[in-house]
Amino acid sequence: MRRDDLEGPPELEGAQLRRRLLVIAGVALAVVALITLVPGLSALRARLAHGDPGWLALGAGLKVLSGACYAVAFRSVFCSRMSWRASLDIGFSELGANVVLPVGGAGGLALGAWALRRGGMDTRLIARRSVAFFFLTSVPNVLGVIVLGTALALGLVAGHASPALTIGPAAAAAAAVILTILAGRWAARAARRESARRGSGSRLAASLQALSTGIGDALDLLRHANAQLLVGLAGYLAFDVMILWATFHAFGSASPLAIIWIGYLIGELGGLIPVPGGIGGVDVGLVGALVLYHVPVGAATAAVLGYRALALIVPLVLGTIAFLRLRRSVAKETVRVADCAPGEAVEIVGVGVARVGA
Repeated sequence: MRRDDLEGPPELEGAQLRRRLLVIAGVALAVVALITLVPGLSALRARLAHGDPGWLALGAGLKVLSGACYAVAFRSVFCSRMSWRASLDIGFSELGANVVLPVGGAGGLALGAWALRRGGMDTRLIARRSVAFFFLTSVPNVLGVIVLGTALALGLVAGHASPALTIGPAAAAAAAVILTILAGRWAARAARRESARRGSGSRLAASLQALSTGIGDALDLLRHANAQLLVGLAGYLAFDVMILWATFHAFGSASPLAIIWIGYLIGELGGLIPVPGGIGGVDVGLVGALVLYHVPVGAATAAVLGYRALALIVPLVLGTIAFLRLRRSVAKETVRVADCAPGEAVEIVGVGVARVGA
C-alpha cells in the first residue's frame, strides 16, 4: 500500500476539519450562552447545575457500548473477515465523523467507505453494502415505533398518548418498510432499462443497481438471522436510547420508559437535518416529540441537552483516537478486506455458514 493511500479523506484533513470543529464549538457555546443569559430559563439552569454525575457517567458508558455494537453490525455487513480491532477503529471513527460531518449518518459511512477502499474492497461492493447497512440500522428504529406505538395504543405499557401519536406513527413506520422494499425492486428494473439505453457504464444505472442489491443484501442478512448482526443492530439503538433514560434521571426526572423510547425514535428524525454535530435539529425534534407525549418541557429539555453533550463528547474523543489508529489498522487488513466479495462465507451462530448474495 502506498503512503498516499493512507491519507485521510479530504473532509477530515487540515483546514476543513479545523473549520468544522470550530463551527461545532461555536454552536455549542451559543447554546450555553443562550441557557445562561436568557431570562426565564432559571428552572432549566437549576436542573442542569444539579445534574447527578453518577447517572451522567452511566450515560457515557452506555454511549461506549452503543458504539461497540455499531462496530459489530458494521463488521457483520461489510466484512466478517476483518479483525475486531479494525472493525472497532472504523466503527468509532464513523461515529466521530458523524459529529463532524452531519449528513444524516452518511458522513460516517463515507469515512468507512474510504477505509474499506484503502483496504482493497471493490467500490461497487462498498456501495451496495453501504445501502444495506443504512437500511439495516434503520430497521430497529422502525420496528420500535411499530411495537411501542401499538403497545401504547393498547395500554400494554405505562404511558398515555392519543391514537394520532400511537397508531399513526406505527402505521407510518410499517408503510416506510413496505415502500423501501418496493423501491429496491423498482430500482432493479430501472437499472436494467438504464443500462440498455446508455450502456453498463452509466452512473445512474450503477446507483440504481447499488440501491437494489443493497436492499436485497439487507433482507438476505435478516432472513439468515446472523446473531452478531442482530445483537449489533439492537444494541446500537437500545444503548443509545438508554442514554436519554440516564440523563432524565441525572436531572431529576423519571418519565415512563416507553414514552422515552417512542419520543426518542420519532424525535431522532431531526438528525436528518445536516447541522453541525446534530445540535439543534435533533434536540428540537427530541424535545418536541417528548412534549407531545406529555413530558414536561423543562425535564425534556434538560435530559435532551445532557444526552446531546454525551452524544458529542464521547464519539468525538473515541472517534479521534480510533481515526489516528485507523490508517495503521487498515494497512494491516488489506488481504482480509480485499477478499470480502459477493458470495463470501458468513458464519451464522447456531446455523452454520451462509453466503452473502452476489
